Amino acid sequence: MRKEVLRRMVDKVLIPDIVKAIYQNTELSIRNPNAVRPWQHVLEPLNGYILLAEKLMSEGEKFAEAWNFGPNNTEAVPVKDIVKQAVSVSGKKLNLKDSYEQHPHEARYLMLDSSKAIRNLGWKQKLTTYEAIKLTMEWYDAFYKKDKMDAFTLKQIKEYEEK
Repeated sequence: MRKEVLRRMVDKVLIPDIVKAIYQNTELSIRNPNAVRPWQHVLEPLNGYILLAEKLMSEGEKFAEAWNFGPNNTEAVPVKDIVKQAVSVSGKKLNLKDSYEQHPHEARYLMLDSSKAIRNLGWKQKLTTYEAIKLTMEWYDAFYKKDKMDAFTLKQIKEYEEK
């Protein structure tokens, strides 16, 4: 039973599900549209881990502890807003359906406290939630257009680094 619940939760990953529904013209069911999650682009925590690696190399064990690299609380938005923004950025249509399935309990509000990383590493979030969604949807659009993904991805990384 537990394995089945975990499999169903893992099978539901919001952005890939949105993209799949848009590009395959299928329906999307949102399991908890009012849940607030710490949305961010993958480059944000990677930037934090690079800063951490630099500190570990230069100052050693002093930085060998747990770190959070999450978005600002002001960027917290519900799942339904992420869906709306992703669809808007894509310029495509999405078939949404209400989910009446019974789902495992989930917290309504999840956030990370990144104050230690900001204070001790000088890490900061570079992208707003909207910019993160825009970058992600542009990447998927390029993927489905069969662009040269290595060059496209490197271009996005370079633009991120310049922020």
